[in-house]
Amino acid sequence: MPVEKLGNRVKAHQRYLTADGEQVPGVTTVLGILAKPGLVKWANNLGLRGIDSAKYVDETAIIGGLAHYLVECELQGVEPDLSEYSKLQIDRAENALLSFYEWQKHHAFAARLIEKPLVSERHRYGGTIDAYGVLDGRYCLLDFKTSARIYPEHRIQVSAYLRLLREAGYPVEEVRVLRIGRTEDEGFEEHVLSERELREGWRIFRAALVIYRSLPLLEGRAS
Repeated sequence: MPVEKLGNRVKAHQRYLTADGEQVPGVTTVLGILAKPGLVKWANNLGLRGIDSAKYVDETAIIGGLAHYLVECELQGVEPDLSEYSKLQIDRAENALLSFYEWQKHHAFAARLIEKPLVSERHRYGGTIDAYGVLDGRYCLLDFKTSARIYPEHRIQVSAYLRLLREAGYPVEEVRVLRIGRTEDEGFEEHVLSERELREGWRIFRAALVIYRSLPLLEGRAS
């Protein structure tokens, strides 16, 4: 089966539509309702150091997104379009890419899906799969994170992606998160999720989905 290819540009915000035309929320939108106390502490620490957290996040998000994009282009075998990025941003993202190259040396991965949007007709939500294929002989969902660590919401997120793949008929034998740090200090980390993590992650996601849909009712934004 040939890999389904993205273009050579980063996509705009993805809309997810069911077969009957209903727009449904994406996984990351749903998880936005979860409290993230670590971010509050992090932003406060930046403020104490005289750093504007909004500007800092913007720059790190650009570098992280670019590193993510470069990994996807590498897996697709396409030339990335870097015309909208500064030299500094490209240099930093390419440094992050080096750790992925090192990981790649020790694994055989045949991609089947790259940056593939899927929608659950049963649970009415959508999500975009970073990469799916055969890794070292096993059907694997790969999710790339450009962050300082693997957070609980990352485990919840990939649990929801796993359900999307299986509902669409794709076999999945394992789920891995590859954390590709944006600096040498952040490093590289690989985590294979256990069945318990995936089960609990899915349970939390379903609860978050219920809350996400119920909040507008309490706020009078839906009938």
